[in-house]
Amino acid sequence: MKNEPVERASVLSSIIEGNLCLGCGLCASLSDGELGMAISDDGYLRPTTEGVLSEDLDATIARVCPGIQLNQDNSEGESHPIWGPLVRVRTGASTDSKLRHHASSGGALSGLLTYLLEEGVVDRVLHVAASDYSPLENAAVLSRDNDDVYKAAGSRYAPSAPLSKLMEELNKPGRFALVGKPCDIAGARNLALEDSRIDEKVPVMLSFFCAGVPSLQGARAVLEKLGVGESSVERFRYRDDGWPGEATAVLRDGSRHSMSYADSWGDILSKYVQMRCKICPDGSGGSADIVCADAWECDENGYPLFEEADGRSLIVTRTSKGEALVRAAMEARKLEASDLETDQIAKMQPSQVNRKQAIVSRLAALRLLGRITPNYSGYRLWRAAGGASLLSQLRNFVGMGRRILSGRH
Repeated sequence: MKNEPVERASVLSSIIEGNLCLGCGLCASLSDGELGMAISDDGYLRPTTEGVLSEDLDATIARVCPGIQLNQDNSEGESHPIWGPLVRVRTGASTDSKLRHHASSGGALSGLLTYLLEEGVVDRVLHVAASDYSPLENAAVLSRDNDDVYKAAGSRYAPSAPLSKLMEELNKPGRFALVGKPCDIAGARNLALEDSRIDEKVPVMLSFFCAGVPSLQGARAVLEKLGVGESSVERFRYRDDGWPGEATAVLRDGSRHSMSYADSWGDILSKYVQMRCKICPDGSGGSADIVCADAWECDENGYPLFEEADGRSLIVTRTSKGEALVRAAMEARKLEASDLETDQIAKMQPSQVNRKQAIVSRLAALRLLGRITPNYSGYRLWRAAGGASLLSQLRNFVGMGRRILSGRH
């Protein structure tokens, strides 16, 4: 497969050239071999092709690509302007102490997956884990038992394309759970409007709060800061055991080199987040049945404290189906959790609030300067924007304008 961009005449090429591609892999999955996925020169996953894209495929991409179409269903629970549909909010953790320590944020999501597999709710889980051929990269994988779930647990702050295997799994017998970034889940929901097998074969979709997808160059910058050569790395975890856990490279000679989460994400990786993520209204996974996140403790200024502690998960159910599964997992003693007031989420995840409030002003700058923008439905963006000051909105508008004019868009 040549690493060449798609033809300029296609909708997909407009998405890529407009920096709206999320790298989710849905287009490649739908293409029956017309498209592949490869790491671009700037370190993101992007679709590639050896020829001209067919008109039928291009038309399907225009309808379902989450890079340009995001639709949040607010039919169940409270429709919150920042956090989306809420049936119930909890904090908790996996009851498996080993899994809780190994996973990035209390292991609640991994605990739910073990419940789904053990109880036969699904036959397998389609999600993301470290690639077997590159410690920094990710691969779409299938988990069929608790050992598989444990191996895949933990945050992976690098490009991932779980939807690249979606059609392949739909063509197999049995049912599976889908775990992905908020945009991955939104893309699967888009496709469900055209392919009834998704609702039949994917009984539950799970996600996590997302602050954006960093380039692979971000991980390489972490290694450079650690004084480590990429070729000498045998294993790399973006957040190793513990909470929040350190970015850790294990070299082929057995030595370990680590950096705090505050330094790795806060000072390095977050600066490599792809452009499309900066205008995303769905960092909290509004289209999933269940969403998990770090239930950070914060200081008096609202900045998360990244001191090592026992992992604690924020657990949000968005549908009655998701709520039933969380309750069942708690009854089966896979999860321990207690209720949380909705207004406490902002104290745990202040950056999600800031970004949601800024989307309107950032989109306005894009449109004013003639750039293509996505279609968003159901996210209550004007209501969210009302929670920010005029000065904050102006700063985001100007900041996005400068980014575009300087070529950083």
